[in-house]
Amino acid sequence: MVDVLAEIGKQSGIPSFYISFVLAPMASNSSELVAAYNYASRKTSKTITIALNTLEGAACMNNTFCLGIFMALVYFQGLAWKFTAETITILVVEFAVAFLVMLNHHQRVFDAFLILCLFPGALALVYVLENYVGLD
Repeated sequence: MVDVLAEIGKQSGIPSFYISFVLAPMASNSSELVAAYNYASRKTSKTITIALNTLEGAACMNNTFCLGIFMALVYFQGLAWKFTAETITILVVEFAVAFLVMLNHHQRVFDAFLILCLFPGALALVYVLENYVGLD
């Protein structure tokens, strides 16, 4: 999968990080997406809340789990650290999602829209941190 995402980036001229940022979550979380869709299709307040909480939990859990594994690999394998901007962005998004979720016990469509806006916002934050702030 890594080779495919890298090749898509090479063929399109887009850095592979951005390709992976968009495509990898959809591939690795497809079961959560299907479950959330099935809940949301019932169109009740309770099932919409369950669907959104499922996606929010999966995103935070996967980000934290993958970040932990990645940091362990960097440390134990003695790899060069070149992911400060991405790590800061992951943490900012996780705290933003946690803040939005803790505000309400019932999730609304507006809440989903705000969380969805974090996705392109995260890409923009990585771009700014790398190209204007100078982080690696």
